[in-house]
Formats: sequence, structure tokens, C-alpha cells
Amino acid sequence: AIIIGLMVSFDMGGPVNKVAFLFAGGIIAVDQGKVMGLAAAAIPVAPLGMGLATLMGRHLFTKQERDAGIAALFMGLFGITEGAIPFAAADPARVIPSNMVGGAVAAVLAGMFGVHDVVMHGGPIVGVFGACSPILGFFAAIIIGALVTAFMSLALKKAAARKKERAVAA
Repeated sequence: AIIIGLMVSFDMGGPVNKVAFLFAGGIIAVDQGKVMGLAAAAIPVAPLGMGLATLMGRHLFTKQERDAGIAALFMGLFGITEGAIPFAAADPARVIPSNMVGGAVAAVLAGMFGVHDVVMHGGPIVGVFGACSPILGFFAAIIIGALVTAFMSLALKKAAARKKERAVAA
């Protein structure tokens, strides 16, 4: 679960993400969607987490980033991980680790809750259409993972801002 969550969240739709996704989807028939359940919970965490971060820590983000945060929230609802790319491109040292930790947390929780996803897609939309179960465990894993991403990215951004302020003062 940790490896799937880390891989899905590392490059937000890039080759590492695709390897984890295709592996999980390729074994749906063999494992009744257990690994796809892990991936499906991790997929929306990065965009949802970064979108939440822009809402919770508005002063740490530019207007353009806050607008991208709203778009990321909507993309995350539909399982489109790429919504977090603008944030990772602007601040990779803080965003990518936050995404990865949140994705790993979501995947581990999905495993603990016994989440299964029988379609090759992820995000809340999969739960809405009834392709995964148990639904409460699926949504709990996503929400907790997204909150971990949001809080971690905000903490790292605040620490960087304090360090910059100290450097300017010195």
C-alpha cells in the first residue's frame, strides 16, 4: 500500500504514476480490485490536498495559485491527479513530498479498510458510481490523505517563509 501510494503521488500522472496504475488495473480480475482500491484512494489526494491547502492557507499562495487550487479540487473529484502539477512545478521540494506522504496515507488506510475498486479509475467519482466498497472507508482514506497533504504542504511552506524572513532580517 505504501509503495502504490508513493508511486501514484510522485509524478501526478507521469510514468511512475502510470506504472502503479496499470499494475493495479491489470490485476483487478485476480485480486478482486484490492490493489486498485489502494490506487483509487491515492489518485485524488494530491489535487484535493493542494486545493485544500490554497483554501486553508490563502496568504501563502498567489491569486493565480488560489485559482489553480479551485481547479485542482474539481480535478481531484474526478480522479485527475494532474491538477497538482502547477503546485509541484512551482515548489517541488515542498509539494512533492507532501503529495507522496498524503497518497501513502490514503493507500494504507484504504488497505486497512479493505477497499476494493473494480474499475480502472480512481477518485471520489468512482465511489459515487458504486465501483468501490466499502464506500465509507474509501472516502475516509481520501479525505484523511488529502488533509495530510494539505497540512504538510502548509507546514513546509510556512517553515520556508520563516527561513526567508530570518535571512532577510540578517
